[in-house]
Amino acid sequence: MPRPISQGFSLIEIMVVLVILAILATIVVPKFFGEVDKARVTKAKTDVQALATALNLYKLHNFTYPSTDQGLQALLTKPAGTPDAPNWQSGGYIQELPKDPWGRDYQYLSPGQHSEFDVYSMGADGQLGGDGFNAEVGNWTNAP
Repeated sequence: MPRPISQGFSLIEIMVVLVILAILATIVVPKFFGEVDKARVTKAKTDVQALATALNLYKLHNFTYPSTDQGLQALLTKPAGTPDAPNWQSGGYIQELPKDPWGRDYQYLSPGQHSEFDVYSMGADGQLGGDGFNAEVGNWTNAP
């Protein structure tokens, strides 16, 4: 009995499919990653605004912002050292310190270089300076 002839894909057909997939990937992937980067910057802006609001509430209660040494941790636990926090709010001012969208701690300076305090993320590259997604996202750059 003769064997049935099985037909598979030719090398040309497979190559055509791979080329089509590669073309689609070059169109779709950059748009997707661009949106992810935009979402990360938006998340950083939201986090910075939330931290700035908590710091302002801290100052309202304690008459001064935490020092750079006391840091953002002063929003979670009553800080030691100077300046004193005589009216520190029991339970803190935030539930937890967020990480920036790139997995790093937010930075804090008091007094700041741009305002009474600076709270910021160093952006995608984790370094000061840069453009676009590598630029800092701070309370001085946090336009809505």
